[in-house]
Amino acid sequence: MAERRASAEPAQTVVKVGADYYVLASSMASRRASQVLADGRSFAVFESAGDIIDSPLEALGFFNSDTRHLSRFEMLIAGAAPYFLNSYLSDDRAQFRATLTNADLGERRSPSFLPRNSIRVNRGWVLNGGALYHHVTLRNYTGAAVEIEIDFFYGVDFADVFEVRGLRRARRGQMLNPRVDGNRVELRYRGLDDAERSTEIFFDCAPNEFDSQHAVFAIRLEPGENRKLECRIAAGRTTHHAGNFGAAVEERQAELARFRDGWATISASNSRFATMIRRAAVDLTSIVTRTETGGAFIMAGVPWFATLFGRDSIITALSILPFHPEIAAGTLRTLAALQGTTVNDARDEQPGKIVHEIRSGEMASTGEVPFGRYYGSVDSTPLFLWLYGRCVESTGDLGLAGELWPNVERAIGWIERWGDRDGDGYVKYMRETPRGLDNQGWKDSADAIFHHDGELARPPIALAEVQGYVYAACTRVAPIAARLGHSVVADRLLSRAAALKRSFERDFWLDREGMIALALDADRRPCRVMTSNGAHCLATGLVDGDRADAMCKRLLADDMYSGWGIRTLSRNERRYNPMSYHNGSVWPHDNAIATLGLARAGDNAGVIKVLEGLFDASEQLNTSSLPELFCGFRREAGLGPVPYPVACYPQAWSAASIFMALQATLGMRVLGFERRVVFDAHLIPSWLDWLSIDGLRVGDGSISVVLRRSPNGAAIEVKEKSGGVRVEV
Repeated sequence: MAERRASAEPAQTVVKVGADYYVLASSMASRRASQVLADGRSFAVFESAGDIIDSPLEALGFFNSDTRHLSRFEMLIAGAAPYFLNSYLSDDRAQFRATLTNADLGERRSPSFLPRNSIRVNRGWVLNGGALYHHVTLRNYTGAAVEIEIDFFYGVDFADVFEVRGLRRARRGQMLNPRVDGNRVELRYRGLDDAERSTEIFFDCAPNEFDSQHAVFAIRLEPGENRKLECRIAAGRTTHHAGNFGAAVEERQAELARFRDGWATISASNSRFATMIRRAAVDLTSIVTRTETGGAFIMAGVPWFATLFGRDSIITALSILPFHPEIAAGTLRTLAALQGTTVNDARDEQPGKIVHEIRSGEMASTGEVPFGRYYGSVDSTPLFLWLYGRCVESTGDLGLAGELWPNVERAIGWIERWGDRDGDGYVKYMRETPRGLDNQGWKDSADAIFHHDGELARPPIALAEVQGYVYAACTRVAPIAARLGHSVVADRLLSRAAALKRSFERDFWLDREGMIALALDADRRPCRVMTSNGAHCLATGLVDGDRADAMCKRLLADDMYSGWGIRTLSRNERRYNPMSYHNGSVWPHDNAIATLGLARAGDNAGVIKVLEGLFDASEQLNTSSLPELFCGFRREAGLGPVPYPVACYPQAWSAASIFMALQATLGMRVLGFERRVVFDAHLIPSWLDWLSIDGLRVGDGSISVVLRRSPNGAAIEVKEKSGGVRVEV
């Protein structure tokens, strides 16, 4: 087969840097349209016609548990690439479909010449657990029989996801001899961790030619005849396989339907806004992962973060908490089971600390990367406590509160001892292993924390937003502690929160800039940099009053607000770059948290401004819901936002951002112990006449309401309720 190659080698660019760990993007990757299927810790990325092109610098392929189990799968019709007509993901993201047709085949004057558009080729893909299913249907639209060959070329590199991201390895494991038998081939690899990984490719009928890289089917199609071929690609020796493509689709659809049953249903008068919400829920549902104990959490994002991340999973659960409380409970239980128990500098672990990242690939197993079970995030632990307090408050579930209380006490202990080692009241980070992450907040790029002159901050570093998370943890957990009879702990938490608020205003407030500092460095010198981090402190209540009002104005000024959203960094700062990962781009989850802060400060017009920017961006970008991030260029009339070249999609906290922004817009609070829902919606967008929420759970009851825009803000109509639930406006 003649390889399809570009005439020039694609350029390579490092587009994300976090200590020694980065993502390489090739010029080809930035131009290629792709489609993604995801199911738990498995995902598959295809180019738009349904092929997996052999391209090591792109995340094309079938991945399972951080290993690429299929790096190539290309189909040719009579030795030529078919013409692409269209492709799409199903509404529930269960399957990917592509429609193609044949190219001109043979000499035009030859009797055997077959003009293009003679044969329709439908391709279908579905991912069901650890197996990928492929269905091909061919239909002859000519008036004569056609004899034609269908070629499939496949390959497996068993690359670790960090290799695909661009990390170079000094050596790799060994490819083992393939096993070919009839209509089945097994490709095998023994890694440096001595684990054998395998991929089985199974066709539903025996090919005419078959080996470890190529299968050929000689097909005769009568006029009007349909023929089908099916293939199953399994990662490892999984015990369960659906019988065929149709059965796999049914199983996956049923599983997604079960996850969807946990959602409250949201509809709206604006059909485009309703579609955005629905697609966000579908994207989130596609990356839900079940734990062995039956709980569930949402993976961070495809392709680079298809695993459990403490920070990402927590913020996602916070964002959707009122609309899907089981995800919050499952996330808390999952993270509690992985809570740090010892001092282990090799993975930045201390007792009580909440895990940052879990990896199961070869490079994690060998220790080539430290992320097998890595604790290098300073914010996961206070965020865990914030989610615990919010979840128990919303659900009224004292059983969950008591079950997790030992983990809560250990997390509080980590904040008091390990997070605040010098006892100054601020939680700080400094990596313990030289192979870990330099920066351990959500902006974890190596160049993300710096002073106004561009000099990088020296650790240990106290990030502004982390202090906000600690404040939220203390104020949200204290009432739960009191309910459980732990009054001494409750008083201690409230005292810490009050002391933190006093010292934070003294040490972080920048009066001239009307903003808080990004961080304090090792010398307690403030980083006088205008960033979005301050919005998180508004959202948690750490900053209020006149200073909060000043911050709202600063966040929405032209140097910070791009027209599509609030930038991570002011365009006036020395390190500003709208195409950077953290220094000038726009992150939807960051903006969603900002809407909470703006709403808390009473800037309802600012909430609508940010919501509308995100809503408009979601319509312009080629994704169903919002991607991980996009570039921070200024909005121009008639032009859309500029995508970030290797942004994750679907990505959990970005998809979830619309639900957090919606809560901010409606001023919505769910109080489970009181069986009460509060709406403080002073301003509903002019393009939204009504919004309906059905099946909202409140403690052991539920309610369905319609909010209608009125001259005075919002009018609430209760459609249905149970369990004595009350609504307050």
